[in-house]
Amino acid sequence: MPEDVLVTADWVESNLDAFQDDDSDHRLVEINNPTVTDDSEYTPYGEGHIPGALNFEWDAVFTDETERDIASKEDFAARNGEAGIDADTTIVVYGGGRVPNWFALFGYWIYKYYGHDDIRVIDGGKGYWVENDYPLSTEEPDFTPREYEASGPHEDIRAYKDDIDEAIEEGIPMVDVRSPEEFSGEVIAPEGLNETAQRGGHIPGASNVPIGTTLNEDGTFKSPDELRELYDEAGADGDGETITYCRVGERSSIEWFLLHELLGHDDVSNYDGSWTEWGNLIGAPIETGE
Repeated sequence: MPEDVLVTADWVESNLDAFQDDDSDHRLVEINNPTVTDDSEYTPYGEGHIPGALNFEWDAVFTDETERDIASKEDFAARNGEAGIDADTTIVVYGGGRVPNWFALFGYWIYKYYGHDDIRVIDGGKGYWVENDYPLSTEEPDFTPREYEASGPHEDIRAYKDDIDEAIEEGIPMVDVRSPEEFSGEVIAPEGLNETAQRGGHIPGASNVPIGTTLNEDGTFKSPDELRELYDEAGADGDGETITYCRVGERSSIEWFLLHELLGHDDVSNYDGSWTEWGNLIGAPIETGE
C-alpha cells in the first residue's frame, strides 16, 4: 500500500509525538458525522480519540447545509488555520461509524479538491484503532493558529449533473457504491437514515460495487490486486474516465480514493450530488433492479 496516501495504525502510533507537538508539521484529524453512527460501532470523540487528534465534524467543517453544497474555500481555509493547520502540513484523517472512514474520506476528497498536497488516511479507521487497543485520549489539543491558503477548486475530481448526462450518453463507467438494496430501488436510504430522494433505483449504465466488497473483515482495505479485479469486473479499469456516486457523496468518496489514489486511475471524479440530486430530478432517467 502506498504510504503517501494510506498509513497503518502502527505508523500513526510511531508518530504520536509529532502529532501532539504544536510546532510539528503533522496533524491528526478525526472526521465523523455523529448523527449517522451506530452506538455499538462508534466511539465518540469526547469518549476517546487518538492522542493529538483534532475533531472536525463532517457537517460543520466540510459542508454548507444552507446551500446543500461543500464548504466554501474561504470557510474551509479558515477552519483549518484556526486549528493549527497550514497548506504544508501532513494531515492524517480517520473516522468511525458503520463504514470505516465513512466521512473521513469525504474530508480527504475535499482536501484534495482545495489542493492540499500531503493528506493521508488510516487504514481501517477508528474502529480498527479501538478494536486493536491502540492508545486513546480524552484531551482535546489546542494548537497555535496558522495561515492556511487553499488552492483550486480542482474541478477535475468533482462530477456534476451535466457529467452524468454525458456519461449516460457516451457509456462512461459509473460506480454506484451503495448497498444492493439501494441500487435496485428496494430502499432509498440505508436503515435509520432519512430518505433524501423521491425515487429509488440507480443511474442507467452504472455498476454496483458496494463499499463492503472493498473491505477485509477487520475494516482495512483489500489488496490493490483484489480491488483492481473488483473494479475491472465493474468496467472501471482505468482506461478512461470513471465517476463514483452514492447517496450524498460521502461513501462514493471512499471508492474515489480507492480508484484514484490507491490504484492510480488518472481520471476519476466523485458525483457528490449523488442520488439525493438525481433521484429528485424531474425527468431524469433511472433504472431499477440488479
